[in-house]
Amino acid sequence: MKKYLFKSLFLAALAVIALSGCKKEQSVEVDKDTSSAEDNAVAENVSSDIIAIGSQATDGNTSLGNFRLADASAVLSSCATVVRDSVTHIVTVTFNGNTCIDGRTRSGVLTFNYSASPVGSRHYRDPGFSCTVTSNNYVVDGNQVNIINKTITNTTNGGNPNTYNPSTTNETWHITADISITRPSGAVISWSCDRTKELLNTSSVCPASDFVNFPANDNIPIDWLQARVGITGSATGTRVYNNVTESFSVNVTSMMIRDFGSACNINGRHPFYIGSLDFTRSGHPTRHLDFGSDASGNISNGCDLYVLITFTVNGNPYSVVRTF
Repeated sequence: MKKYLFKSLFLAALAVIALSGCKKEQSVEVDKDTSSAEDNAVAENVSSDIIAIGSQATDGNTSLGNFRLADASAVLSSCATVVRDSVTHIVTVTFNGNTCIDGRTRSGVLTFNYSASPVGSRHYRDPGFSCTVTSNNYVVDGNQVNIINKTITNTTNGGNPNTYNPSTTNETWHITADISITRPSGAVISWSCDRTKELLNTSSVCPASDFVNFPANDNIPIDWLQARVGITGSATGTRVYNNVTESFSVNVTSMMIRDFGSACNINGRHPFYIGSLDFTRSGHPTRHLDFGSDASGNISNGCDLYVLITFTVNGNPYSVVRTF
């Protein structure tokens, strides 16, 4: 398995144009420099991981089953500890430098402060819940991460938990981030995003009984090991390397979907396998990447061993198989 199972939403297609099994003949020369795409990929992965870690840690589930190694009930015990302070409304996740279940090595501290949430909204799943995320010496696979600003707000039902019914309404969150990352190469990435996250199978992984007498009965975490999540929105960034500054932007054009259940689990990682986006690097044409689509929610591109990505540059289509 490669160091990054799913290194990015973009890098696979950008890096292997020359290796494409069905490259369309074309007269224009396609730029093959993937450095900015790779740096954006790292930022995307870092931000996505922090959100996933926070979603489990602040949902009242201190096991973080998608990340920890050990027994099934405490899958993070060999790479992190989780402390939830219900008085200060702060959750602290401390990584010890060991490898987590997704194959990534993490060290340092992530702190999730939800003290500004409305009374009763004390879990990630509660409508109206809002938290800020900070970091302290947080490092992922050698990438130094500094969270300048990151907020996660549960916007389900307009933030009103009193009339919320998980069996009829999907959970949603608004996510903003401003992050700086120093790569092992010395490149410095400044990256920001404005995203919406939706729990696409809320009715099956979030018990409606939990909200019958909210907040008194609000005590059953979302089953994140079976969650199916969609992402929409945009991101922008700059990278500075050898005194050269370059900018890039990303816009999701069709919801990007991940499945944390068995449907799309490759050695503990869960790549996006449905959706599309546009990636634009300063001074270069926009690349449109299509990861596939299936209205029924079934996997349409062989997620078990590879991800098939179709992308378009200057109107020229390519298909690339990303193996793991």
